[in-house]
Amino acid sequence: MLSRIRTSLITLCLWIVVMFLLGSVSAHSTTQLSATASDPVALGWMTGFPPPDDKLIMQPESNFFSFPKLRWTVCHIRELMPTKQVSRGIGAPVSLEYDLTDEIDAITFTPLDSTGSMSWKESLAKNYTDGILIIHKNKVVYERYFGALHETGKHAAMSMTKSLTGLLAEILVVEGTLDETVRVATIVPELKDSAFGSATVRQVMDMTTALDYSEDYSDPDADIWLYSKAASPLPKPKEYTGPDGYFEYLQTVRQDGTHGQVFGYRTINTDALGWIVSRVTGKDLTALLSDRIWSKMGAEQDGYMTVDAKGTPFAGGGLSAGLRDLGRIGLLMLHNGEINGQRLFPKAVVSNIRAGGDKEAFARAGYKTLSGGSYRSMWWVFHNTHGAFAARGVHGQTIYVDPTAEMVIVRFASFPTAKNGKIDPTSLPAYQAVAEYLMHH
Repeated sequence: MLSRIRTSLITLCLWIVVMFLLGSVSAHSTTQLSATASDPVALGWMTGFPPPDDKLIMQPESNFFSFPKLRWTVCHIRELMPTKQVSRGIGAPVSLEYDLTDEIDAITFTPLDSTGSMSWKESLAKNYTDGILIIHKNKVVYERYFGALHETGKHAAMSMTKSLTGLLAEILVVEGTLDETVRVATIVPELKDSAFGSATVRQVMDMTTALDYSEDYSDPDADIWLYSKAASPLPKPKEYTGPDGYFEYLQTVRQDGTHGQVFGYRTINTDALGWIVSRVTGKDLTALLSDRIWSKMGAEQDGYMTVDAKGTPFAGGGLSAGLRDLGRIGLLMLHNGEINGQRLFPKAVVSNIRAGGDKEAFARAGYKTLSGGSYRSMWWVFHNTHGAFAARGVHGQTIYVDPTAEMVIVRFASFPTAKNGKIDPTSLPAYQAVAEYLMHH
């Protein structure tokens, strides 16, 4: 019995790592309840003293990252996994200014995969939104919470964590602490014999590394499962002989092809970058994020990050945070490193990100909803007429920055499947419609 429970726990930990990865496998359930029908409060997950057995999400057999349970899980990660704090410090938070309007609900747009129209309000339910924040000209004009999320709660940022890791790296590059042109092995000698060792820091930052690494979830022997086993924070089975933790796993990755030719979205790039920035600063990612950004931007709440068994933060997807605090990240990016009258990092950091990465390398990856885009320092750059760019994560997480409209949109969501390509058709045109509305009202 104990052996079966332990195996179930390990399996679940593997799934939570896997489901953090952008573009990962669809949620288990083939029946997609509507946003209203899958509301975790209405379904009664984890309510009662104690909750009934059929409403528990804590037990090993509960499969806590399958839909619709994931709608509760994304707001309660720290109750399921070990975490480290991203401290906001001890200073008072700096309040956001408000000028709320309900008129945004009625804005209409045409989805990319349709000829009919949809309203902004309809799109929120369509995309299983848990929290949405719109800032225009430094004022919050729209804020809503749904499901298990509320204004004092925190939500999994998923792969938006990557963008914060990339931001920290870009800051270090601009400040001269990190040389983007050197081979990774010169900074992290432990990666000398891995695929990362021969790649440049910039190739890791822009995910143009050539890695022999499979994320084929239908293949039980795919690399993603080995990676997930290594990343599990739980004790390894006695028979386990593989790597323990993110850093040990990275040393096993082999090269396939030539670095710098093709964009390949692989979370292990971000974990390698997390190792790089920690090595050059002498701080783990949670401490560095706190020191450089979180404790200086007037944050309302601490964040937290999941860790492996050795306490290494999950650079590729482990952050959970409050909606408004990610709004502050958006403001920092909108205003080129300034917030609350203070400069936290050089203007060139955002300029470099907004310039984008190699469009040809990105095009070879074949993203249908992001045609013409690129990837730079782990931010998605759309190269549209408004110069928009974004942090993105599975199940619909977004920090969308539109410099032309002076707008930031932050969305937390728990869409049933993890592929953002299924959400973009009713999200990207909606963001553009809101931007155009705000510019003319």
